[in-house]
Amino acid sequence: MIPRTDPSFIAVARGEATADAAIESGLIVDVHSRRLRAATVVIHGGRIAAVLDPTIAVKAVQRIDASGLVVMPGLLDAHMHIESTMLPPSTCAQMMLPHGTAGIVADPHEIANVTGVAGIRWMMEDARRAAMHIWFTASSCVPASGLESTNATLSAGDLDPLFDDPRIIALGELMNFPGTIAGDPDLLAKSALGLSRRHRVDGHAPALSGQRLQAYVAAGPSSDHECFRAEEAIEKLESGQRIFIREGSAARNLRDLLPVVTQANAHRFCFCTDDVHACHGFEDGHLDRVIRRAAQMGFDGPTAVAMASLHVAEHYGLRDWGAIAPGLAADIAIVRLGHDGWSSMKVERMLIAGGEVARDGVCTVKSEPVVIPPFLRSTVHLPASLSAAAFTLQGDPSKPARVVGVVPGQIVTEHLWELPPIAGGRVCADPTRDLLLLASVERHGGAGGIGRGLVRGFGMRRGAIASTVGHDAHNLSVAGVDPADMLLAVRRLAEIGGGQCVADGGRILAELPLSIAGLLSDRSVAEVAAAQFAIDAAYVSLGGTLEDPFMQLSFLPLSVIPHLKVSDQGIIDVQAFAVVPLQDGVTP
Repeated sequence: MIPRTDPSFIAVARGEATADAAIESGLIVDVHSRRLRAATVVIHGGRIAAVLDPTIAVKAVQRIDASGLVVMPGLLDAHMHIESTMLPPSTCAQMMLPHGTAGIVADPHEIANVTGVAGIRWMMEDARRAAMHIWFTASSCVPASGLESTNATLSAGDLDPLFDDPRIIALGELMNFPGTIAGDPDLLAKSALGLSRRHRVDGHAPALSGQRLQAYVAAGPSSDHECFRAEEAIEKLESGQRIFIREGSAARNLRDLLPVVTQANAHRFCFCTDDVHACHGFEDGHLDRVIRRAAQMGFDGPTAVAMASLHVAEHYGLRDWGAIAPGLAADIAIVRLGHDGWSSMKVERMLIAGGEVARDGVCTVKSEPVVIPPFLRSTVHLPASLSAAAFTLQGDPSKPARVVGVVPGQIVTEHLWELPPIAGGRVCADPTRDLLLLASVERHGGAGGIGRGLVRGFGMRRGAIASTVGHDAHNLSVAGVDPADMLLAVRRLAEIGGGQCVADGGRILAELPLSIAGLLSDRSVAEVAAAQFAIDAAYVSLGGTLEDPFMQLSFLPLSVIPHLKVSDQGIIDVQAFAVVPLQDGVTP
């Protein structure tokens, strides 16, 4: 982009020189006043030179007719993990640009858990090929906690050099909130690093309240995207945090949190997606989908746009983005409102730095081929002695067992108790009670640990589903009725270098290969979305009832999200922050 202080740019702004382009006859979303107003947007050198009354004549090389349309700033996602799209950054951008997204703030801690700093640097290098702006945070919790086994551990010293890249704009989410509150020196050193670099420290503290919340915020985190109750959001808001309302594939908090937002406090809220699957981004949209859903709840459209643009830019100090205003980047989405206004808004055209990058739902720019270094391949290493018996435990039929309760639309789980189904002295699945076997297998070539338990909520009557995407350590997660099918699914993922699959009756029904670190695909957006639709359909054929089963499965090992999880180290009671047995008093 041309410098804001370039004399030729200022001459265009004064109206004394010819601009590159002018967007005319449309209504702009003024995110500062949160209203629509008629204006002509003058673009030169990749920036907005002026926003003028439509009666003022403008000299421009190109004229863009926005009659009947709305012109809004390119949208910014306050927090997301690119890896959850299962696409490299440059490919992910091709999916998001047609939906009006101009930039994202990405925490690459998923690939960092598998491949360390080298994985982060690869993500950042590939992001240079994207037509969209991708900023990064330095991943603070690799691993998320000591209750899961990863292939990498990042210290403050490891993260420090990353901040030399101007695209690193914050310390990534401080997920180990129990350790932070307890004063863990390593965690406090990382928070101090982010603060010393004059950057934000992103937060992550689900259900945290009271004095423990005060201690956590005091340590540095200035945002939170884990609120799932209105009362929680209010308390964190009043503690000085900016609230990121999350609406992703698995965690959907918009309906519960949006009623907290008022015209007086809206500036303290942003939108984020956190984790969104390729099939949802490809079909349903990205932040444009969040704005539509907010409008369907009766929320003000311009305020929703501000929460997905200006507020994000202000939070992270992105001074060139976030609004339709003089001097800012000409990252602009031109949209059509439906008969019911913002509820059916559709992006018709997308500009980055004044140049078209998408039109009518199609990305119009081609990215360079993704370059995949060898260290990102062959990252699935299973224990040599793995057998079907490894997915079951000994149990006592007279004593209640802990059960992970899946909550649809959330990544928090319930801590349930049930008398376990027992066959031959071993705990087994009971589809009639929606009780499946659940396991997490260490896949990084370490100790080869296997955590085992029971889960309710998948609804499957037979078969198994498995994934090498297992937040955040990304060991191999598998849930199923039949241990033999569970073993088949696990072995298949090792054969293809990682991914997700569905098995039943001794055969693989569908699969999505993810050969890049077991997390990402080198295929196109359409191909990945089609494969994901296929594995979801295969899951439904087994009786499955969840809308996004693989995203839900991927969060069942995460030891820092309440309430009960299963990592490779065993069953995790997140409230106690400890490994616990399936049945109290029973040795597995």
